[in-house]
Amino acid sequence: MTSPTVTSESLAAAKRNVYVFGTVSFFNDTASEMAYWILPAFLSSLGAGPAAMGLIEGIAECVASLGKLLSGYLTDAVQRRKPIVVFGYLAANLMKPLLALSTRWWQVLFIRFADRTAKGLRGTPRDVMLAESVDRKKIGGTYGLLQSMDSAGAIVGPLTAWFIMARIGNIRAVFWLAAIPGAIAVMLILLARETRVKKPDAGTMPSFWQPARLSGRFYYVLAAVLIFSLGNSSDMFLVLRAQQIGIRASLAPLLGLVFNTTYTLASWPAGWLSDRRSKRVIAAAGYLVFAGTYLTFALAPSQAAIWGVMACYGLYYALTSPVLRALVVDTVEPGSRGRAFGLFYFSTSIAALLSSLITGQLWKYYGAALPFYVSAATATVAALMLLAGKIGDLKRGSAPEEDERTREHPELETYH
Repeated sequence: MTSPTVTSESLAAAKRNVYVFGTVSFFNDTASEMAYWILPAFLSSLGAGPAAMGLIEGIAECVASLGKLLSGYLTDAVQRRKPIVVFGYLAANLMKPLLALSTRWWQVLFIRFADRTAKGLRGTPRDVMLAESVDRKKIGGTYGLLQSMDSAGAIVGPLTAWFIMARIGNIRAVFWLAAIPGAIAVMLILLARETRVKKPDAGTMPSFWQPARLSGRFYYVLAAVLIFSLGNSSDMFLVLRAQQIGIRASLAPLLGLVFNTTYTLASWPAGWLSDRRSKRVIAAAGYLVFAGTYLTFALAPSQAAIWGVMACYGLYYALTSPVLRALVVDTVEPGSRGRAFGLFYFSTSIAALLSSLITGQLWKYYGAALPFYVSAATATVAALMLLAGKIGDLKRGSAPEEDERTREHPELETYH
């Protein structure tokens, strides 16, 4: 694939896209998190139990994963990525008000299906556009900034939902009002700038069935992430477990507020640190935090302990979400980033599907504690794999997170 030509347009995109995508993520996540943390209580009121919740989240993630795989191919193949991103935000935010009209849990299944599919379509082209908008040495900080803005919205969202519930006491009103920040996000995404300015030659168009030249390091990291993802079920099970322990359903949005506060404060520093230290070690630390959180949920010593580990849970997200995306960028060629992200997101989504289904069934037949023990164990194994891979690379004398093939045009500006 031919490289994009560096012009004044791409330089302008380098300055604008980081902040446009960050602001869009803030408003979009505000809308999403207003609905998400009260969804378990809403589904329970419609007659859905843990198994049904696992089915809803699992099917939604499974179909969304196909969208991620397709968008990965399209990101490398098409000339313009922005229309895909705009469509993804628009479709997702049209779905949220429909939750207020739902009277059966299977209707929520279709709404979640559409919402997650739209997210799957927009995520890969957005991440690649960001990677093309900044210098490679700043990519960790860039994804960290995006994640901080995203999780800041995840603070405002649950807090707003809690306020509405306290004043109105109507779950459906939360779903209706979530359409407001969602509409703002859709309008703001129109300000994003394209980063590709030259169409790939027809003879170099990527094959859908051949995911480009992806390095062995990429596949090793992917294997570790997949093992972790097999135990990373929907966060709705954390909310359900908290309610089982005695935390009221009306306080569920505040659980989101607690962990998203840590997530917001730590994401940008974690991304910045990953530009200067080993990304594998940072991600492994995040997995160990996850293991400790799920172990505490399994033991359920007290309500106070649950509130405390929810704050730690935000640290897990900060140490993994932006860092793993930066690690993907570091281990593949620029022209293969879309397919690498597509394969990464597709594989982990399929694993998340299995995890949510398994968690729902284990909970149903063996009680709530067992699935949390299993999740803690898989996270520990994944962390050890990342650390072992780092040690192995050092023994071979290689630089695992530096690939000369990923060096881009040095004249591209970085944000300040």
